[in-house]
Amino acid sequence: MVHSDYITAELVAEVEAIARDAGAAIMAIYGRDFSVEEKADKSPLTEADAAAHQLIADRLAALPLPLPLLSEEDTGHFAGPDAQGRYWLVDPLDGTKEFIKRNGEFTVNIALIERGRPVLGVVYAPALGLCYSAARGLGACKVDAEGQRRPIRVAEHRAGTPWRIVGSRSHAGEEMPRLLARLGEHELVPMGSSLKLCLVAEGAADAYPRLGPTCLWDTAAAHCVAEQAGGRVVQLDGTPLDYAHPEAPLNPHFLVLGQSEQDWTALF
Repeated sequence: MVHSDYITAELVAEVEAIARDAGAAIMAIYGRDFSVEEKADKSPLTEADAAAHQLIADRLAALPLPLPLLSEEDTGHFAGPDAQGRYWLVDPLDGTKEFIKRNGEFTVNIALIERGRPVLGVVYAPALGLCYSAARGLGACKVDAEGQRRPIRVAEHRAGTPWRIVGSRSHAGEEMPRLLARLGEHELVPMGSSLKLCLVAEGAADAYPRLGPTCLWDTAAAHCVAEQAGGRVVQLDGTPLDYAHPEAPLNPHFLVLGQSEQDWTALF
């Protein structure tokens, strides 16, 4: 049995500080001209991705409990979780397309995985000055640009009121309109990066259906935030989204849900 004594408020604060410092490194590049390359999968890569990755990797390795690291920007050196099924799962710059567009909707994502479940997560949006963090047993919170920290909780959707649905700004997909037609009256809020899951976590949206491709590092940190805020992050059949197979980093389609009576699985 894995004991969670190592998941403390102090560890969360350390990871928040790492995410903020990575965000500062990103913003230093955001404020000037930067080059954009194309990775093998045709997704964009900037020098900000690399700078944030290096800072996070160095700082996580210096923690009292160094764990294996799987980062989007370095998948080749990951040898798998430790004997207790633990590893860091990081997206140094989630929402690179939003970064390139300079719309501010990009994040630093740092998650701790234990036996396939995200047990600690920090999502920091440096251009917006927002930080969401959570850990098992410690709940979820949002820190605003003024440094005010408050606990967050998912909303309960009331029958007969429009659904507040958050969707991808850059990856809408073809299936979403069909789902929304079956769902009924709704308001669609477009958003970039892992902030979509955080909107559900803080009660600003009722649900986030993701019907397009994502990878483990795109979701893990915000998954923890949503879950600790009382939400659910599930596959379309209702089973939990998990991180137990990092060798296969592509996520299935999934739903991020607050509180409601709606049987979402019946919509597919």
